[in-house]
Amino acid sequence: MQRKSCHEQAYRVLRIPSTKFTKMKTTEEEERRRLERLEQLEELVESNPDDPSLHFQLGICLWETETEKEKAAEHWVISAKQNPKNAAAFKYLGHYYATVSVDVQRAIKCYQRALSLHPNDSDAGEALCDLLDRQGKETLELAICKDASHNSPRAFWAFRRLGFLQVHQKKWSEAVQSLQHAIRGYPASPDLWEALGLAYHRLGMFTAAIKSYGRAIELEDTSVFALVECGNIFLMLGSFRKGIEQFQQALKISPQNMSALYGLASGLLGLSKECINSGSFRWGASLLEDACKVSEASIKSACNSSCTWKLQGDIQLAYAQGYPWMEESQSLEYKAETFEKSIYSWKNTCHLAAIYARNSYQRALHLAPWQANIYIDIAISSDLVTSFYKDYTHDKCTWQLSQKMTLGALVIESDNFEFWVALGCLSKCNALKQHALIRGLQLDVSIANAWAYLGKLYREENEKKLARQAFDYARGIDPSLALPWAGMSADTHTGESTPDDAFESCLHAVKILPLAEFQIGLAKLALLSGNLLSSQVFGAIQQAVQRAPHYHESHNLNGLVCEARFHFQAAIASYRLARYAINISVGTFLKSHLKDISTNLARSLSKAGNAKGAVQECEDLEKEGMLDAEGLQIYAFSLWKLGEHEAALSMTRTLAASIPTMDKTSAAVSVSFICRLLYYISGQDLAIVSILKMPKELFQSSKISFIVSAINALDQNNSLESIVSSSRYFLASHEEISGMHYLIALSKLIKHGTEHHLEFQSGVSHLRKALHMYPNSNLIRNLLGYLLLASEVWENTHVSSRCSIIDASDSGNKEGLKLAWEIFSAGAVACHAMGNSEPRFSFPTCGCQCPSGSGAMKELQKCLRREPWNSNGRYLLVLNLLQKAREERFPVNVCIMLERLIIVALSDEFYSRKEASCQYQKFQLYLCAAEILLQRGNIIGCINHTKDASALLLPDSYQFFGHLLLCRAYAAEGNFKNCKEEYERCLELKTDFHVGWICLKVMESQYELQTISNVVELAFTEGSKGRNNSWNMWMTVYSLVMGMICIWNQDFLSAEEFLEQPCSLASAESCIFLCHGIHPLMEIRFLYDF
Repeated sequence: MQRKSCHEQAYRVLRIPSTKFTKMKTTEEEERRRLERLEQLEELVESNPDDPSLHFQLGICLWETETEKEKAAEHWVISAKQNPKNAAAFKYLGHYYATVSVDVQRAIKCYQRALSLHPNDSDAGEALCDLLDRQGKETLELAICKDASHNSPRAFWAFRRLGFLQVHQKKWSEAVQSLQHAIRGYPASPDLWEALGLAYHRLGMFTAAIKSYGRAIELEDTSVFALVECGNIFLMLGSFRKGIEQFQQALKISPQNMSALYGLASGLLGLSKECINSGSFRWGASLLEDACKVSEASIKSACNSSCTWKLQGDIQLAYAQGYPWMEESQSLEYKAETFEKSIYSWKNTCHLAAIYARNSYQRALHLAPWQANIYIDIAISSDLVTSFYKDYTHDKCTWQLSQKMTLGALVIESDNFEFWVALGCLSKCNALKQHALIRGLQLDVSIANAWAYLGKLYREENEKKLARQAFDYARGIDPSLALPWAGMSADTHTGESTPDDAFESCLHAVKILPLAEFQIGLAKLALLSGNLLSSQVFGAIQQAVQRAPHYHESHNLNGLVCEARFHFQAAIASYRLARYAINISVGTFLKSHLKDISTNLARSLSKAGNAKGAVQECEDLEKEGMLDAEGLQIYAFSLWKLGEHEAALSMTRTLAASIPTMDKTSAAVSVSFICRLLYYISGQDLAIVSILKMPKELFQSSKISFIVSAINALDQNNSLESIVSSSRYFLASHEEISGMHYLIALSKLIKHGTEHHLEFQSGVSHLRKALHMYPNSNLIRNLLGYLLLASEVWENTHVSSRCSIIDASDSGNKEGLKLAWEIFSAGAVACHAMGNSEPRFSFPTCGCQCPSGSGAMKELQKCLRREPWNSNGRYLLVLNLLQKAREERFPVNVCIMLERLIIVALSDEFYSRKEASCQYQKFQLYLCAAEILLQRGNIIGCINHTKDASALLLPDSYQFFGHLLLCRAYAAEGNFKNCKEEYERCLELKTDFHVGWICLKVMESQYELQTISNVVELAFTEGSKGRNNSWNMWMTVYSLVMGMICIWNQDFLSAEEFLEQPCSLASAESCIFLCHGIHPLMEIRFLYDF
């Protein structure tokens, strides 16, 4: 009990013992209190000399006094003797021997004793490890940490120290385990997280390393090491943007940090290459300019660092290879002088960048002459410097600087296969190329690059078999290499591969490596295979123009692509740039190239409506003696457009005279052109006479067969029947035969019809027979669906939707008059029932139950997602949605959707054109918007939209419906005066559509607008003349409407007469019988007043 009370008194005297090596500056008050505590402890020790804890506490109190440290040690010795398991006493003795008496060996033994008693004591452990570290006893330090960590899982100081030591010894796997354990005890230590991140980094566990570095940055945002290492990992993973952010943050903390500067420049270089490969050349160039500035700052800080000079060279080399040609303007007014200056400026910029790159590499080589790869860098940059201004008189076998530098690299590392491949690529002598590439393959037979360049060499030497074998080896080793795919695509002109296969191969090469040469080759193959409309070709040739503006091929092919997309002004500008480029090109060029460019320019001018400019181009070609068959056709066509018919016929005769010297394909094209032009200039009869005078041998072609058949289709006398029959023997493919059936069906529409009506049934019958023979022909299917829609047989509307096969891949290939999805969607609009997808809104009124309503809207939505610019798809979607809104009684959500769609549609430039089709669609959109506003009660808006529709220049038959809607709007507003005026205006305009007269009859009966008796009935009957197919159905509908009007007017006798007639005319329509059955019920209700 006495001992316990002494302990309590001692702890009260010394509340907070000091356990650290600190020299405390105390005030007088604190000094007085310390002395009081000291006296009390001394008294307690005197009274209890065998109490080890009192000796320990007294020693701590004495340790705070600078002159009493020896006495403190004496008391700790006594405490340790009395209580040998007191680890703290041995720890303080270790502090004494380490700092006061400087007896390192005794200090080490005391610390070891303390750790053996208490392994978790971080002060003793850290002090012991510091002593061993100063003595260089790393092995003993490591053993102590392992022993402590083994003895206690909570000896976190040991795990931390052990982890740091293992990181120092590059034992990364062991370090990860130790550091992970240490972090449990020190979770807020940024040093531990940094060390763990470094260990993960070296083990290749990049995701874990990024997380560890990120945690270190969170704990200490000024940790430059973590930021730099994290940035390096992001660069290694290709996440250049994230890496750049890390380096920029590090530079904010330490602006002159070499690692951060180097990493930022490297990140900008990598990101710029990504941008350049994706086509963002200007952005890539701006990033390279930023990278160059960062690299220059790095060089200023360490001008004797070889790696910084090499990085500067890499940046300048990338700038020289990726700097785009900046077009200031691209229009018809682009001058040759301006173009030449812009090309010179672009070349000069790239040339200077290549020179700067070579100088930087030379400086790097001066600092590190043993680095063989720098010799290769100098060789590549030197070759690029000479490529901008080629000397065509130079002997290919003369040694250039690039070759000499490559040999310098081989002197240092003669067994490096990459250097041999580089020599093979840079050498201008084919024998040396072959030797270097084969030597590289001897060192390593699996070098895909060597096989690829060897194949290229063999192709240049016209060794096609060896070239193909080399390319096959290269693709087998590395399928992601671009050159073999590009080389394989060059076989199309030899007939070894089809144009489509060659195009696919070259497209694959362009996707892998978008070089200007590959992109130009892709456009050439697209021209041969008919893929000029491909968006991939358009993007590739646009990039080629920026990467190789001095090549006339890039501008010429860009013009062909633009022309195929009907961008004639852009095509004209490109052709003119191609001519400027060929005029300023260095070296020789074929005269045929200039002829092709000028012919293309003349053709585009003619298509753009500039016939005068086209004639001028053709005259210039004629003066130079370069006017070929295609030029003569353009010349004659342009003269005809200008109204100079005699001159056009003269050119046609010149073209006809040259036909015997042409090949079979060109002759067929020329004869087809002559026949068409004769038809347009001389008329049908004289054209037929001229065709009959031509030699029969000229008609032995499928192309001519189509032209002659088209002319014969318009001739009621069938004067060309013999020529047509004989020429059809030359139709070879299924596509050509399907096209001829297409033409025959159209001819039957015309020949079997009347003056005002086409005979759709004849065309439909022929197409149905043709479809049995060629069921996979989309051309026949689409025309059959279109004719079924255009016919006046009501059931055909539902059949048309089953004719077309909708394929998303064919959305851009327009075969025939309409695409499949257009016919499908139009059929859904034409079907008044819409399939009744929502029976709660209305009962089925259509026996066929066409299911195309919802399906059509889905197809239209898909089309708009693929082609947001497709105005026709948006127009049909509006009409289908209007049908849906009408069926569902115009719900608010559908009406709002329709209003938005119509606003977007009307803002399209397509509807600013003056063509009748554009104006008709615009008219319909205005009426749809007006109908929506009318149903929602916005009468003023409805009237305004309808007036906008009526202001368009359209035939009276269409304008009728605009005034009919105005009549309805004024009636809804209560303005019966204007309503009657619009009614009379409808009677003046008249229409060919029966539904218009029926609607007008309903308005007339509801609002008592009739001015002349039976005027609507007479107009309706007159419009039915000549329409035998639909007469019964329309008379049924008219009689049904008249019967309903009589019921509304309570004239039940007349209603009975009107409703009996449709029952006999259309016995299959249940809706008619329903109305006829309702009539007596209505009459009974009226008589008995139910």
